[in-house]
Amino acid sequence: MIIMINGAFGVGKTTTAQRLQQRIHNSMIYDPEEPGFMLRKIIPDTVLHEHERTGDFQDINIWKYLVVDVAGHLHRQYGKHLIIPMTIYKWEYFEYIHKGLQHLSQDTFHFCLIADQMTIHQRLLQRGEAEGSWAFAQTERCLAAYNQYHFAEYVDTHSRNEQQVAEYIYAKLPYHT
Repeated sequence: MIIMINGAFGVGKTTTAQRLQQRIHNSMIYDPEEPGFMLRKIIPDTVLHEHERTGDFQDINIWKYLVVDVAGHLHRQYGKHLIIPMTIYKWEYFEYIHKGLQHLSQDTFHFCLIADQMTIHQRLLQRGEAEGSWAFAQTERCLAAYNQYHFAEYVDTHSRNEQQVAEYIYAKLPYHT
């Protein structure tokens, strides 16, 4: 089983993933930011194509391929359910990754955590982000995309704490492990 947990930075994806991992036997968290950090570290700016020089590693062409490839290797090698928290708002990247994950497991589920901008900004401040940081700057863009496209099942986190969000998602899974 693969569970994608999408949403803006600060909406509660990582904490929800951690809570789900405690409930789902034989599971592990796979953070697609890690391949992005690796790409940022090994590819010099002078090598990047012009459209990849945005400051967002998701715009590096091979990122989305690595996300799916690494997920496949983890899933096959260790036989664990994958819980994947990631902020992804560009529809074409989401489509590629979601389809790739569905190819790895027919039991692929996607949840998009949502909250209003004020709530997200408060949470970012609580976790130590500075106003005007990169995560802050992405909030409006993420919320607009989540309103424009249909990102599977939306889970309102404004009126739920992380444990309630995790319980809600857990209850939506077709079987409990």
